[in-house]
Amino acid sequence: MSDNSHDQHEAHTGPVKTPMQMLMLSFASFVIPVFIIIGLVFYVTSDNKPAAGAVDLEKATALRIQKVGTVEVRDANRPLKNGDEVYKAQCAACHDAGAAGAPKFAVASAWSGRLGQGLDGLVNSALKGKGAMGAQAGGDFNDTEIARAVVYLVNSAGGKFEVPKAPAAEAAK
Repeated sequence: MSDNSHDQHEAHTGPVKTPMQMLMLSFASFVIPVFIIIGLVFYVTSDNKPAAGAVDLEKATALRIQKVGTVEVRDANRPLKNGDEVYKAQCAACHDAGAAGAPKFAVASAWSGRLGQGLDGLVNSALKGKGAMGAQAGGDFNDTEIARAVVYLVNSAGGKFEVPKAPAAEAAK
C-alpha cells in the first residue's frame, strides 16, 4: 500500500524536486526578464539606428518636419488666358490623343452625348474631375480660364457655347 501511495504522489509532483531548484527557478524568473527589459530600453534609446527606409538621416529628418502647406501669391489682376492657351497647356495631353477615354478634340461623336449637360455641367466636371480626369481646379489656371478651355474644346466638336468673360468685366457692366 505504501508503494502505491508513493507512485501516486510522484505522479502529481512538478519538475522542481529540491529547495535549491526552487530557489534557482525563482531567481531566474526574476533576473532574466529584467535583463531583457534593460536590453530593449538600451536598443530603443540608442542613437545609431537609421530611420525606416532612410539612408541619409538628415534628409529623412528634414522630410518628416517639413511644412504641411505653402502659400502662393499670384497676381489677381493678370490678364486671363484664352481657351486655346489653357487647352494647349493643360488639356491637350489627354484630349488630343483620347487617353484614358478622354473625348478627343474636334470629334463631334465623342462630344455629342456630353453636350446635353450644358456648359455648367461640363465645367463642373472639369473643375471637380470625372472618370480618369483629375480635378483641374486649384492649378495654374483659375475657374474662368478652365471654363474657357472647356468652351474651346466643346466648340471644336460642334458646340455653340459662349466664351466666359472675366468676373471683373461682368461686375463692371
